[in-house]
Amino acid sequence: MGFDLTRFQGEVDEELLCPICSEVLQDPLQAPSCEHAFCSGCINEWLSRQQTCPVDRQPITSSQLKSVPRILRSLLSKLYISCDNKPHGCTSIVKLDALSSHLEECEFNPKRPVPCEQGCGLVVPKDELKDHNCLRELRTLIQSQSGKIGELQQELAENKYQLNEQKREIQLLKDFMRAMRISNPQMRAIADQMEQDEVVRWASSLSRARVTRWGGMISTPDAMLQAVIRRALSESGCPPHIIDQLMENAHERRWPPGLSTLETRQVMNRRHYESYICKRVPGKQAVVVMACDNRHMNDDMLLDPGLVMIFAHGIE
Repeated sequence: MGFDLTRFQGEVDEELLCPICSEVLQDPLQAPSCEHAFCSGCINEWLSRQQTCPVDRQPITSSQLKSVPRILRSLLSKLYISCDNKPHGCTSIVKLDALSSHLEECEFNPKRPVPCEQGCGLVVPKDELKDHNCLRELRTLIQSQSGKIGELQQELAENKYQLNEQKREIQLLKDFMRAMRISNPQMRAIADQMEQDEVVRWASSLSRARVTRWGGMISTPDAMLQAVIRRALSESGCPPHIIDQLMENAHERRWPPGLSTLETRQVMNRRHYESYICKRVPGKQAVVVMACDNRHMNDDMLLDPGLVMIFAHGIE
């Protein structure tokens, strides 16, 4: 259906009327050959019953309909129309192309969203405000949210189950590869390469970090701190076969010669620290210095597969 003719100011050209509803064209479309224009709602309803033009009976289908020419859209946009909310008290007269934006802001719009002032804070249509019950609406909202939370929890549980199954299968494959590596030299080489590739992929997934205060390095982390870092490594996807090595390398007794004593750390090799490529242990004041990222460093500054550096502060 089109716009009621009585809502418009002045005369409206007949070319702007829909032949089906005899009202002013709304969202107009035109037939491909005869170019007769109709309201989109009117013509689609007509074609659902018979696939001919309502004016000259030429055969057409919904897929053949096209937009009306720009000049026709321009003529329509310049018409002045009264607001849909005139029965509710609005006296505004606006151009047709500005009607939709006016309706969104019209204070007389009975469906305009307004906030409840009784305390619940919900936004409800203006005409439903008088029947609005805060307690009932909040209870409904809580039930709806609880249902969504339950669905998300179920989905999370399913995802965790699938992830654990995948981890189990990967671990079985690794165990198989290790068993084969013992008995078959060729398989040993393949398995070694797979493990190296896994370490490189994990290291590449970590964010680059910059150490601003090397003096904040903790050279003898206690068991609790090591447990926290170990868990963070595991949650970051660190290959299980190197976690123990990395954590062993977090203590100064396992550090390479270039870091092994306080003198070498503070005097001799301090200038080399800035050359390290450090990767952040997610969420922790710690970095990993992986051998695969630091081939440019001297051997006395590296450990294979890498080392963990834990700091009291000073990581960006």
